[in-house]
Amino acid sequence: MTHHGFINDMLDVKKLILFVTEKLLYPVSEQKLFSLCMQDDKLSYFQVMEAIPQMVESNLLTENEEGLTITEHGREIASITNNALALPVRQRAEKAVDRYNREVRRDSFIRTEVVEQPNGEALAILHLGSEVGSLMTIEYVCPTSRHAAKLTRIFPERANQLYQAVTEILTAKQTSDAELSPNLRKNRVPD
Repeated sequence: MTHHGFINDMLDVKKLILFVTEKLLYPVSEQKLFSLCMQDDKLSYFQVMEAIPQMVESNLLTENEEGLTITEHGREIASITNNALALPVRQRAEKAVDRYNREVRRDSFIRTEVVEQPNGEALAILHLGSEVGSLMTIEYVCPTSRHAAKLTRIFPERANQLYQAVTEILTAKQTSDAELSPNLRKNRVPD
């Protein structure tokens, strides 16, 4: 069975890893780096996992508790080798890295915390921010810390939805019921 793809040897794997890490705005785990590099049918998990320690040892990448990042030496080499990668692989990798950078950036604006209360209840603090400051903070009283923890796990994936719904509800006085979403229309508090 023949595999179609552009990655032919370890040198190609390392070029791809340099290309990806050069575009990353944040440190990345080995697993995430593999998923970002997985843009070619010939590339294998084992090739990436073999290349990473070699690249750290060669001072192309650095690794700390936050994850892997490219070094200045790695950037110099990447600037020379990036164009040696096949265009389809570069384009797919660049899209994957752009998505990852957006996700990490978005997640950096979301904070959650569970604060135990003396009466046994718990407070789930859910915060959504932006570059300019706080957009919304919700302090939700929960019957148990387990319930509060569940809310803090769910909030990051629904923060934007919640913010949009709250904004829609708060501006509903200026909006007719017909313009509200069906769920908000049926739950609207009468004037």
